[in-house]
Amino acid sequence: MTSPPTLNRVLLQTDFPELTLHARGKVRDLYSLNGHLLLVATDRVSAFDYVPGTGIPEKGRVLTQHSLVWFNFMKDLVSSHVFTANVDDYPQVLQKYADQLQGRSMLVNKAQMVDIECVVRGYLSGSGWKEYQQQGSVCGIRLPQGLKESDKLPEPIFTPATKALSGHDENISFAEMCKRIDPELARKLRDLSIAIYRTAADYAAIRGIIIADTKFEFGHTLQGLVLADEVLTPDSSRFWPADKYQPGRAQESYDKQFVRDYLETIHWNKQPPAPSLPDEVTRKTSEKYIQAYRVLARQELPAG
Repeated sequence: MTSPPTLNRVLLQTDFPELTLHARGKVRDLYSLNGHLLLVATDRVSAFDYVPGTGIPEKGRVLTQHSLVWFNFMKDLVSSHVFTANVDDYPQVLQKYADQLQGRSMLVNKAQMVDIECVVRGYLSGSGWKEYQQQGSVCGIRLPQGLKESDKLPEPIFTPATKALSGHDENISFAEMCKRIDPELARKLRDLSIAIYRTAADYAAIRGIIIADTKFEFGHTLQGLVLADEVLTPDSSRFWPADKYQPGRAQESYDKQFVRDYLETIHWNKQPPAPSLPDEVTRKTSEKYIQAYRVLARQELPAG
């Protein structure tokens, strides 16, 4: 068996020649397997839409374990696409790769994905803040005047986006979403996304974390509408420590900000190839991801 590319216990890419590679995203490797998909979260990190050749230790396991916790937490609101994440229950062909799959993989039901990112914002940040400064609105939703960066919004808002194969996703209005997919489905996804966000935000607040915004992906299986991909991870959400929250500026967060900050300091032109990351940056970023899991899951990251 060929060993996968690794660096300091970092898994950058998988190679399972017995399986059919379905897709390789910025972070995940997907394989087709007997009517299911095997999702493997690697330790790759995406910054400014490019992937450096240096990974973040434990990142893939954090993303997977985060998602599993939230999929289970939300099961009364919506089913997930997860079939099993217990490697012992995987098909025999995968058992020799158990060391790579443990803690960072899920066997999921194939779903016909809805081609819309379902974004919910509870606070004014990121692209929403930029649009508000220019237009006083976010995705066609008018907001009160005089809001500052990172302000809490009067109510969570649903701000869908198109899925981009490369580069940034494009924010669209809910009206535009209704033109692209069935309007009844659009309304269901809007209401469900806001309900999931409220449930998660209320829980996280008890743990001292603000969920500023997040994005969901949904699909259809034979069992109906399901929550898919990843959910409420530091990659798909902005997690802010509540005790350091201060409106009027960008916030400290549990994500890859150390990576972005480093790339800004070296004046990278944001063109490929992405530069490698120093050990200090990868270590601090890894610590942030693990800390977010520890606080929200109320347990230590399971051993790999």
